[in-house]
Amino acid sequence: MENRAVKMNGKTNLLELEEHMYPLVDVETPNVFRNLFPYSEVPKIAFNDRIVPHHMPTDIWITDTTFRDGQQSRAPYTTEQIVTIYDYLHRLGGASGKIRQSEFFLYSKKDRDAVYKCMERGYEFPEVTSWIRASKKDFQLVKDLGMKETGILVSCSDYHIFYKMKMTRKEAMEHYLSVIRECLETGVSPRCHLEDITRADIYGYVIPFCLELMKLMEQYQIPIKVRCCDTMGYGVNYVGAVIPRSVQGIIYGIMTHAGVPSELIEWHGHNDFYKAVSNSTTAWLYGSSGVNCSLFGIGERTGNTPLEAMVFEYAQLKGGFDGMDPRVITELAEYYEREIGYEVPERTPFVGKHFNITRAGIHADGLLKNEEIYNIFDTEKILNRPAEVAVSNTSGLAGIAHWVNAHYRLSEGRQVEKSCELVAMVKAWVDHQYEDGRVTVMTNEELENNIKETCERLNITL
Repeated sequence: MENRAVKMNGKTNLLELEEHMYPLVDVETPNVFRNLFPYSEVPKIAFNDRIVPHHMPTDIWITDTTFRDGQQSRAPYTTEQIVTIYDYLHRLGGASGKIRQSEFFLYSKKDRDAVYKCMERGYEFPEVTSWIRASKKDFQLVKDLGMKETGILVSCSDYHIFYKMKMTRKEAMEHYLSVIRECLETGVSPRCHLEDITRADIYGYVIPFCLELMKLMEQYQIPIKVRCCDTMGYGVNYVGAVIPRSVQGIIYGIMTHAGVPSELIEWHGHNDFYKAVSNSTTAWLYGSSGVNCSLFGIGERTGNTPLEAMVFEYAQLKGGFDGMDPRVITELAEYYEREIGYEVPERTPFVGKHFNITRAGIHADGLLKNEEIYNIFDTEKILNRPAEVAVSNTSGLAGIAHWVNAHYRLSEGRQVEKSCELVAMVKAWVDHQYEDGRVTVMTNEELENNIKETCERLNITL
């Protein structure tokens, strides 16, 4: 065994071998991990049973890409819409800045107008940051706008380096480092977007590159962030999975072997394999302070990590919202549907119209007796969304009674019971609808009209 220094780790109180340096491995042909990514087949998840320790930072936070990645897959927002959504994000994140930053394009006048207006708000959080082309002109634009930080694309897989950029690893690294130096020369802090990291050679390219970034940070005394971009959603959070697909393996390597501190590491996930949320949470658990998200997951292809999901992941990990106001999530969903014309899929957790609506009659009966039985938490208190039941041929008296109470926001002394005449008459009408061959649930408007007529017949008011 070679003679390497042994030192005490003050955090773990364990003696550890001093780490090797990790030089760039400049290969002649690209390593595309064909054993893991056979393009004509579904990607493989392999295991070597190497595990790394949990290392959740004391402070974790969310960053927002609604106006950058979120705008790459839909019609652009207007300047007014961007400013309004930015106001909502400020309220949602709270004074402690749990939504730490929001990133913007600077390409068009509309984008720049939105940046000016958002910066004029004077909010500390979310900080307005940018995404630019790697050019001196764009760096100067960032500086002129008064921004402290900007994102720069530094694709890191051989798929991108060899096939898209037509470079070798050495050429790509030298190119990236020269661009980052230009950014540092303007006094702007670079945020390096390591595109396609879950198909990259972590120890042969990513870690050597990050080591060079840390040298530049020490030289210029300007923070350099590292954003781990799971561009294709290949990341997995399974213990013992091999890199480059292992989320915890990537974060551990960058933090431990490249020396990048947690507060300068971000995870940016995509949802191609339904893993965006779990992978983002895993990044937090293993050392990344930031997770990058977009509202409702709107983003390239299957989308990004939904910001609202990570608000609730944060609360579950930390035991509370720490100043975030989750009721704003409901306001945002309503704003998107009302003003932007975006329909949130109705069963989307926390924001869909039906996320806390119970359909089965036996479930509705339980909900009427005690809401905790079939509601995930007090959705009325936390999201301003009371639990409801959808009325159909299986709802029964209990389901109709609960729908009336919830829909009309009846206080405890005014609530209807499943045994009352109004509920019985509505149920009879509902049953008749399905006896005639109906197969869909009753709409709110249909129920409202029938209840209004029934109340007039019974000479009562709700």
